[in-house]
Amino acid sequence: MLEHLRSLPAILNSRSAGDSTSFTVLPSHDDHALWMQKMDITPFDFSYLSSLLAQAYNDWMNHKVSDNSGVVYSVWDLEGIVVEGQHTNSDINVRSMVLECAEKGHTLSISGNCTNGDYVLIAEPLFSRINRDMFAVFVAVAMKDGRSEMSEAVVRSEALHYRTCFYRRFEYIFMTDLLHVHEQTAREEHRRSILLQIVQRMHDKMDVGTILEEVFVSMDYLYPSTDITLYMSQDQQNSNPRIKPLLLQERGEDICVRSFMEGKLIVSRSEALDRRIVEVGLPLKGKQGIYGVFHIEMNEELIEDSDLQLIAMMTDTAGTAFENAKLHEQSHMLIQELRVINDLTQRLNRSLQLMEIYEFSAEELKNIFQADYCSILQLNDSTNRFEVMSTNVRDIRHRTYPVDSGIAGYMYQTEEPLIISDYTQFDKVTSSIMEMTGAMSLIASPVRVDGQVKSVILLAHEREHFFSYENYRLLQMLSIHIGLALTNATLHAEVRRLANLDMLTGLYVRHYLDSIIHERQAHDHCGSLIVVDIDQFKQVNDTFGHQTGDQVLKQVSDIVTSSVRSEDICARWGGEELAIYMPQLGIHQALLYAEQIRTRVEAETRPSVTVSSGIAEWNWMDEKVSVESLFYRADMALYSAKNGGRNRIVIEDQEVTR
Repeated sequence: MLEHLRSLPAILNSRSAGDSTSFTVLPSHDDHALWMQKMDITPFDFSYLSSLLAQAYNDWMNHKVSDNSGVVYSVWDLEGIVVEGQHTNSDINVRSMVLECAEKGHTLSISGNCTNGDYVLIAEPLFSRINRDMFAVFVAVAMKDGRSEMSEAVVRSEALHYRTCFYRRFEYIFMTDLLHVHEQTAREEHRRSILLQIVQRMHDKMDVGTILEEVFVSMDYLYPSTDITLYMSQDQQNSNPRIKPLLLQERGEDICVRSFMEGKLIVSRSEALDRRIVEVGLPLKGKQGIYGVFHIEMNEELIEDSDLQLIAMMTDTAGTAFENAKLHEQSHMLIQELRVINDLTQRLNRSLQLMEIYEFSAEELKNIFQADYCSILQLNDSTNRFEVMSTNVRDIRHRTYPVDSGIAGYMYQTEEPLIISDYTQFDKVTSSIMEMTGAMSLIASPVRVDGQVKSVILLAHEREHFFSYENYRLLQMLSIHIGLALTNATLHAEVRRLANLDMLTGLYVRHYLDSIIHERQAHDHCGSLIVVDIDQFKQVNDTFGHQTGDQVLKQVSDIVTSSVRSEDICARWGGEELAIYMPQLGIHQALLYAEQIRTRVEAETRPSVTVSSGIAEWNWMDEKVSVESLFYRADMALYSAKNGGRNRIVIEDQEVTR
């Protein structure tokens, strides 16, 4: 029966949790008494009776029926072991009497003598209420010294009184267990009600921070003396001081790391300051992974296994709700990212000018990521240095950096994006933008053109851990689209350049020269135009062939471009005629360059040819300033040079011979 009592809480718990039946105690006092009288022990309980027999003996001693101090009483189990009672003379063999009484099942009485004199020993068996199973032997020993009198009737009366005390203690324990079960059931129902409310509140929320806050509020309500901390394995920005990063490499093999790695509840018990501490690691997990670990510390006296089950269920619910909110947040973020990408791409594609793209991209990226500083650098293939194309950091505008230094050089070598949460802990390379601005956080991404790293985007913020992994990933996607826009702009610029170039000579075509002169006349004060013609070029073609003629034309073109300034514009005028526009240069200065061209052509061409040139100039004081007028006057000067014998230069109605 006591075994049944020990299993009763589990039975009642299972009934309250999932069984439609219930255990009901009748309210009537008589019914209570009748019901309790039907409760009894069985032979299966005999091995657990020692404590109950001892407690009943103490109760009986305090309320004995007789007051015969000369009688020694004791209680024995059926194995002949004394459970409780006064010690008797060692000469009296009580144990054999007890075993005999247990075997025969009735009262035994014997008389004998010992060193102290004659004695009387009476053994009275104790039976259960219903099935009359003997469960103990009540023994009384008295010396025949005239001071004490003892009879079987008196011993039987005391034995029945003891049996009553035993069953009263038995009923008390049973009722105590029932009350404990009732309290546990009520407590469990309360916990389940709270858990249901917590689950409903969690699943009603789609905000990650709010769900985590709900866990802390619920734990504080259920276990106010508990210390709880959440260690997050992912990038989770939260102002709650009880949410901290889970740094696996720094924590070694502690309970949080074990719980995270194994994905299950880990419990550890220890002693500190004269109290036992229970330390719990609970993973915050969903179907797609583990997001963190709850670390809980509390006094062992304040927690039971059912508490751990409740906390585990609550964290499981929190993990599912967290994952759902995270997925919702990510889907919303993905939609926002697609909108940002679409908007940025459309606006980038509106411009085919490289500088416009750099300036626009820097401003947009700074706004998108709420960065304090943004810089975009471009690799100059000719100098093999990174040039700052756009930035809001004044001190680094128009600066250049070696390809093997700084953040840009580091990314050029690794060809990988970069995120820095705390610049003071970054020891790979130093960064000018970080040093000058005092920024602590940085995300950077290389920009590829035709598969090669041609630019680098740097975004910085003064606060530590400002940029998230989502920011880092979004910048990589945006850099791809910026790279495509730069590729398009570069291709467009190259197509425009090729459209303005003569394929044979590599010089600009005439219409491009016209547009340049027209633009310069609107802003400059003066300029000169030299028109160069190869003398007797038809004869070269007829004598040596058109292929040689093309080579001669290319040789003359190379001499022209290498003889003038870098800002001068050289173009193929048409056929064998070339033109050179020299902005901000007077006619007499242009004459010096024309003479150099003439002498070099005669000396360096193979087969040797000569050239004739006509020079005209314009300035802001002319009555009529136009491209057509300038070309006409230069052409007339060239005509005069050709008619004057060739291999000479003419300056607007003036002739200059060799």
